[in-house]
Amino acid sequence: MKRICLKVSYDGTNYHGWQRQDNTSDTIEEVLNKALSETLGEPIEVIGASRTDAGVHALGNIAVFDTNARIPGEKVSFAVNKHLPEDIVVVESMEVEQSFHPRKCDSIKTYDYRISTGRFVNPTKRLYTYHSHNSFDIERMRAGAGYLIGTHDFKSFCQTGAQVKDTVRTIYTLEVFADGDEIIIRVSGNGFLYNMVRIIAGTLMDIGMGRREPEDVKEMLAALDRNAAGPTAPACGLTLVSYEFL
Repeated sequence: MKRICLKVSYDGTNYHGWQRQDNTSDTIEEVLNKALSETLGEPIEVIGASRTDAGVHALGNIAVFDTNARIPGEKVSFAVNKHLPEDIVVVESMEVEQSFHPRKCDSIKTYDYRISTGRFVNPTKRLYTYHSHNSFDIERMRAGAGYLIGTHDFKSFCQTGAQVKDTVRTIYTLEVFADGDEIIIRVSGNGFLYNMVRIIAGTLMDIGMGRREPEDVKEMLAALDRNAAGPTAPACGLTLVSYEFL
């Protein structure tokens, strides 16, 4: 028995998120399990590092699985991609220690949230950005973002009903910058709560539009109440960019 680690890139538009669900087979995890089982000739169940939401994309999500197959770890990506749809690609595979578990390792996870501010929707980017006709003050957004950097209880930035005991997380960096007619919110941290990045994005957009003040973020954190923070931004603008294991 050996453990294989996969780096997986996917367009989440047509899927109900990463995690396998009883009422649908249209999840990234379910499609990967089926493709790997067909490829290796044995039942395979992957363990994903990040359970991205419905409609969220990834350039580098991580998953592991155990197998008795003799195929070298670095060849698995080439073999399984023949069985995957075109919107899911295993970009790298390798054998790792049997003890390696992607959700139990210290890591830095980075997400991008992209906001399109052009006059019209760009048809080539419509699935990967949130389009808005509003004007955003990036300096205000950066000021608000500054209050979120560090270790905090992010309960106000977690979707109501999420089953999690500990809502303390650390954000290492939180940047807001322009790239042509797009505004990018790039956040790196040791982990994120359910919908946390999308709530951060929605909150910073509110600040950028003048609906909230940057310093209001301090009160949002202190409230420990989802109703205190801004709206949850649409899923299409969010991409899991990378995982870095420490």
